[in-house]
Amino acid sequence: MQPGDVWDRDAAQSYDTPGTGMFAPDVLGPTVDRLVGLAAGGRALELAIGTGRVAVPLAERGVPVVGIELSQHMVDRLRTKVDEATIPVVLGDMATATAPGEFSLVLLVYNTISNLLTQAEQVACFRNAARHLVPGGRFVVELWVPELRALPPGREATVWHHQPGYLGIDTYDVLDQRVVSHHVRFGDGPDAQVFRSPHRYVWPAELDLMAQLAGFELESRHADWTGAPFTADSRSHVSVYRLPRSA
Repeated sequence: MQPGDVWDRDAAQSYDTPGTGMFAPDVLGPTVDRLVGLAAGGRALELAIGTGRVAVPLAERGVPVVGIELSQHMVDRLRTKVDEATIPVVLGDMATATAPGEFSLVLLVYNTISNLLTQAEQVACFRNAARHLVPGGRFVVELWVPELRALPPGREATVWHHQPGYLGIDTYDVLDQRVVSHHVRFGDGPDAQVFRSPHRYVWPAELDLMAQLAGFELESRHADWTGAPFTADSRSHVSVYRLPRSA
């Protein structure tokens, strides 16, 4: 299973959940507020722009946004919201594709860097972000922290979220730093639907080293978009990397 096989027409059509989940105002609002500030009046490039969950409200706040996206199906869904003139999108891999112009901000949100399944691809993604940025520009990455502390010896899976009608289960391959996320949705009957996606998990320290290889410095790290402190118990982080300013 490869990421390019995951984001098909069905996945794109079911991705948006207006008003709930990652589209909930208390999730999306602080995300966009922070990104507007990080853009600092410049242009933003979103890697793996998807259906425009973040890009559309960011553009509505006056930030010019360009996207890179691997899945044509996700772009087709985005086009039901905005046209190409409003948010241009380059179809391609976020580790290698090039968007025209320069940017003050590159963003990669909601764990998406883990869709790149090798360390080399993830390093290439950092370098690709750096190529697009002006001196002093920022690259912001939102990523979950692997829950290996929840795995006792001999166990390979953890339930990372549960609520009525939904279970989120991750199965780990700790040798290759691979995870398969299983999203199980069900109603009152006996049937359930399962959506699976492969990932390569990355520790914050490894992410920082990737950033250094691409010429970035860590500017800040918080537990969420509101700026909560990042601690040993944080389940995710928002890390902001910055290129040095020109002399």
